[in-house]
Amino acid sequence: QDQERREAELAELHALKQKFLSAQQWKTDCRAHAKWEHYLSCDGSPDPTVLQEINTFMSLWREDQNEDVQLVMEKGEQVLNLIEKLQFLLLDTPPSEITEKEAAQYQESILELQDLLHQKYNGATEHLLKTANMYEDSDTGNMQAVIKDKNVTFCIWANLKKKVRFKNHVFHDAQHGFDLPKSLAVSSVAVRILHTRYDHVSPLWLRCQSVPKLEVLDSEELTQHARDNAEEPEEEENKAREEPRVPAEEETCSDERKSAVISFKEATNSIAGANERAEEAIEKKSEILDVPSQVQDPPMQEEVNEKEEARSEESTVDLQQFFPVGGVYHIHALHLPPQVKQFNDWSMVELLDGGLEAYPYPPAEPEDATHQPVQITLGLPDNVVYFGDPVLARWDPAGQHWRTDGISNVTYRTQDRSVTFEMAAFYTVALLQAAHLNLPYQGWELQPTGVDEALLTVTAVFTAVQIQIKGNQCMLSSVVVEEKDVLSHMTGKWTSPLDLRAVLKEAGVNIFPGEHSHKYVSVEKKAPLAEVRAYQQMALAGSAFAFAQSKWNQEAGQDQVVFKVREHLKADSVNDKDWSLYMFDGQKAQKLKITEASEAFSEELEDDSEFHSTLYHMLKDFASTEAIDKVERASFLFIDAVYQLLLATRVLAYS
Repeated sequence: QDQERREAELAELHALKQKFLSAQQWKTDCRAHAKWEHYLSCDGSPDPTVLQEINTFMSLWREDQNEDVQLVMEKGEQVLNLIEKLQFLLLDTPPSEITEKEAAQYQESILELQDLLHQKYNGATEHLLKTANMYEDSDTGNMQAVIKDKNVTFCIWANLKKKVRFKNHVFHDAQHGFDLPKSLAVSSVAVRILHTRYDHVSPLWLRCQSVPKLEVLDSEELTQHARDNAEEPEEEENKAREEPRVPAEEETCSDERKSAVISFKEATNSIAGANERAEEAIEKKSEILDVPSQVQDPPMQEEVNEKEEARSEESTVDLQQFFPVGGVYHIHALHLPPQVKQFNDWSMVELLDGGLEAYPYPPAEPEDATHQPVQITLGLPDNVVYFGDPVLARWDPAGQHWRTDGISNVTYRTQDRSVTFEMAAFYTVALLQAAHLNLPYQGWELQPTGVDEALLTVTAVFTAVQIQIKGNQCMLSSVVVEEKDVLSHMTGKWTSPLDLRAVLKEAGVNIFPGEHSHKYVSVEKKAPLAEVRAYQQMALAGSAFAFAQSKWNQEAGQDQVVFKVREHLKADSVNDKDWSLYMFDGQKAQKLKITEASEAFSEELEDDSEFHSTLYHMLKDFASTEAIDKVERASFLFIDAVYQLLLATRVLAYS
């Protein structure tokens, strides 16, 4: 009899879960419709997924000699939109609908578009510097210009007069500034601070991190999937460590950074080869160390190398633990190009083959020579949140990572929203924030607010975030930090759960655990079976039931999740006694006798209740007919949006 009831319950749940498949099909149809609409529009913009179209677009822009900075910035916005579309497709398209070859093609197109955009910014900078006299400052006689839009800010200064007393400058329109060493103050040099509000410097995988793909499976498949995960966690972790998220083969770009793209399959196959190459490198290194040195004996040389490697590793930023917030600042010293000269009605300028050329600082001199540092002040953007002082780091193009060495005397001014620091040379820098400082959550609640509407509230360590859900979209309702509303420019705008996750993270409010977050946050890891099925069934019931955090969740062990539930059909105030506690392991649900106020955790069943094979049927035992009707009528788009947000926040594992 129990077996018959279990089969009947699973069959009924399976019928409800068809709504997830309907949502997937709807998204597939939307992608196809968008592609068709783009084809019909004939607006001249390329389809970034069609290789021929995107290559033609890039070739035409490369050949376009117009380097006017305003035109470059306008075209740049189009390029950024194309990159955004490709990133969205990489994150949103199910693996069954995108081949490895297509994914690799999209990644390569993203990197080529990024590289082309930066080349054009350099061309626009050179064009501005050739006409430096047009931007001459009346007080100093030097060129100074600030040109900006919503994506990028150019701050350019040219040393036309070469006077030591004008070695520092503040770009008042951007609140950026610098103080140069005396040797540069008398040189034919220009300084550019290029602030991009996006990050095209960090590895591509950082921006294409998706919520772990946990597909909606049939009951038996999901059970087996979870069992496999539970049996082989170490193997999975080792595999994750070995396989790069976005695999790479090196190619040199014009801005001397190495970009990377090969297919996932090629990357996996190359692991063995990489290990062999690493072993060969170690052997070669050993051979080199065995050669006697005229300066130091081999053991001392080896010790010095080990210390240098240790120092290098210490200053390398772990991008699983930190992420850039507020964009990237490209700070360069440049050779001042030949200036435009007027002859009657003619404008003449000497053309150089090399294009924009970096001014070497510090100059190539004996190693023991000392050079003054460059002092930089950056105004911090007001549309992002920094929880405490961020980490200032410079990009290392050779190692392809962010580093903290080479930067000193860092001073943050919270009131002015600025940071001042010294650099040994000119670097590309960014401000990085700890990825997990808002974890674990202090509390969370999901409650229905209307027909196919709900409100998800997540109370994190430093912030409280409210997200409204309506149909297939969601909206940032409020972000509160230290009892003040912040990010008002982002609230009140409807978007997809995927886009909301991206914009919140870019704004510094990262409340979304990553694949490796369990290594950095002290929480008990929950079994995938219990966690995923709980999110699915919470989403299915989310139109009529409210769910919230229980303090007993961490006491219940890895295999079970515990949370508070109550029927919620009206927006009336609710007492704590209206909540009940439920425990679920993915295959068995039960209502607990204990409350949040109980002194100890107990798995004892509530009186007059019994076990069920699904959370949905457990809730059904105590629900009104109106609530169950509301659950059955809920839109598949609303259910999918709730499920996506629960998967993104993983409230049952990180609170």
